[in-house]
Amino acid sequence: MAVTAAWYGLALKAACNGEWIWGTSVKVALMTGYTPAQDTEDYWNDISASEVSGTGYTAGGQALASPTSTYTGATNILALDAADISWAASIISATYAVLYYNTGTASTSALLGFINFGGTVASNNSTFTITWAAAGILKLTAAAEA
Repeated sequence: MAVTAAWYGLALKAACNGEWIWGTSVKVALMTGYTPAQDTEDYWNDISASEVSGTGYTAGGQALASPTSTYTGATNILALDAADISWAASIISATYAVLYYNTGTASTSALLGFINFGGTVASNNSTFTITWAAAGILKLTAAAEA
């Protein structure tokens, strides 16, 4: 499945406060029975109770591999990207995926973005894969000079 993500509003505030950097400490967790509160949820402890459980899935999710950031001056867009992510031989049902910066402490692990699958997506002893959008997982657009 190809997906695009949306930012948690407080992720940008947390970045300005030095609470996260884009890198290998960013994890992807799968959620069920969850609806994001984009403007009020800020840390993993706010949402961790809605994380899926299942064969082939480890609590806390999986770290992103090969994270990159690319700025394109012509469009003023900063794109954050990484390798597609998957859980092999899994039995999982999820409605959302959440990206968060893992500090090892739920109350300080900043939420970054979320992906709405548009319904329940499941794997039944098969590979559950998230294919990130070609333009990047999360994007920021710098305002052009007025």
